[in-house]
Parts: sequence; C-alpha cells; structure tokens
Amino acid sequence: MWLFNRKGPSGFSSSSTAEEVTNGIDGSGLTAIVTGASSGIGSETARVLALRGVNVTMGVRDMAAGKQVKEAILEEIPSAKVDTMELDLSSLTSVRKFASKFTSSGRPLNLLINNAGVMATPFTLSKDNIELQFATNHLGHFLLTHLLVETMKKTARETKREGRIVNVSSVAHRFTYSEGIRFNRLNDKKGYNNWAAYGQSKLANILHAKELARRLKEDGAEITANSLHPGSITTNLFRYLGVFEGVISTVGKFVFKNIPQGASTTCYVALHPQVKGISGEYFSDNNVAKPSSKAADTDLSKKLWDFSMDLIK
Repeated sequence: MWLFNRKGPSGFSSSSTAEEVTNGIDGSGLTAIVTGASSGIGSETARVLALRGVNVTMGVRDMAAGKQVKEAILEEIPSAKVDTMELDLSSLTSVRKFASKFTSSGRPLNLLINNAGVMATPFTLSKDNIELQFATNHLGHFLLTHLLVETMKKTARETKREGRIVNVSSVAHRFTYSEGIRFNRLNDKKGYNNWAAYGQSKLANILHAKELARRLKEDGAEITANSLHPGSITTNLFRYLGVFEGVISTVGKFVFKNIPQGASTTCYVALHPQVKGISGEYFSDNNVAKPSSKAADTDLSKKLWDFSMDLIK
C-alpha cells in the first residue's frame, strides 16, 4: 500500500500506522470494548488502545486465541489494562450474555469498537436462522450496541467525556446486491452470492452508524457513531477463499496494507481529538470519505433500523 501514501486533511494517509495516528494521545481513564480482538486488525486495535492507556475488554469467540493476544500485550506493555470475554457475534444469545456480564460488572464504557466479522462465506444460517454474514457482521453488533448504549450514555454524562461507537465496514459496501439490503430475501439460498452478501453486511454497518448517529444527536447524548473502511489487508478474513488465499498472502505485501496500517483508521476514529463531535460519517485512510449513494440513503438506514429491531426482539 506504499503506492498510495498521499496525506489527507487529517495529516495522515493510507500508510500511517495505528501507533502513528495515536502518537501523544493519552487514553488513560477510558474504557473500550473491541470485538474480534483475537487476531488481525482487532488485536492490533486492542494493543494500541492499551498502549495509549485505555482499559480494553476484548470480545472474542476463541478464548484460547484471546488469551494469547492478552498475554502478548501484557508482555510488551506490563502496565496494560486488558481483559478477554467470550463473544460470538453470530449468536444473539452470546451477545446478550456478553452485554449482561459487562453491564453487571459496573464498568464504564467510553469506546465501542464493532470490528469482528466474517467474509465471503458459503451460504450458512446462524444459530438464529439468519444468513451468517448479515448475522455476524451487522446484527450481532446492532444488538450489542443496543444493549450497551445506555451504559455509554451514563459514562459520557458522569465523566464529561465524549463516547465513540466505531463500526468497521469496508469499501465492499459498494458491491452489495442491486437493492442494497435484501429485506425480503435475506435467507434466500438460491439467490445467494457470497461477495454480494458480504457487501450487504458492510453496507449495513454504515447505515447502522448513520441512523444511530441521528438518534444519539436527537437524544442529546454525548456519543458519536461513525463507520470506516480499514483498507485491503491480508488477514484471516480470507480463510474461506481456498487456494485464492495463498495468492492473496503472496502478493498482498506489495499491494495491501499491513495490519498496523489496517488498524490505523479504527484507532484514529476512536481516539484522535480531530474526530471530536464528528458523527454519522464514513472514514477511509484516516480521513473522512464519501460512501456509496446507498450508504447515504436516510430512508434505507431507517428501514434497516426497524428491520434489525424486529430481528433482535
């Protein structure tokens, strides 16, 4: 990704790393949840937030992998405040259990990083009988946010510090089904396309953040909600692609971002003072960017909100 390192208005570019965009920022006193933190940009996000003094809870499906990440962070940063909790975003029961455990602990919550995801999976239904990519990438995070937002509002009021919700989306939101979100055909196996379904779930991430930002502003809450494209990164998201995974890994180092670069926009949106008060926006390469016309559709975002609320009831 060294081919595209031109700096934007923020002073950062696609080649900036998570450590670079948070250099000098003091995150002590802040508490964060990072989903999908057992590998890839999720683990790097957790590490860099911890490096800046943030108390980080890693929501992970694989507790053994999460423990390894935690131990690695503590070995590098002995003063880090980091913990792991089991969380399977494809299961609404697991999401509810995680949220209940976190809220009952009495811990505050300043930052919610909705990062976990799967990509281009074969057609599969979740434990709740919902197409897996939509269930994992969107609906699980929608429910998690819904269950934790009151804790975030309380924290923002008591600490007088802005809360931030960050949805990790993708440029792939541009390559969804023609109708954007298949409300009436979500579980249609016959018409399923693994890449379009991925794009649909990533479009949902942006629409969720957009409608959430509107509602938070309406409520007068000191919480922002934004989405972002982390960049094209060689992570284990490619695990469902068979032999193509090997090609990606071989050429990726020449044309893709590495993991520290891939986690940079997430860390920038979560911590940087430049983003204070900015809500409902889409970021890419550590700068505000323009999403697709569907992602900017207010009516679509409201429809998705109502649709998602019905699914989590």
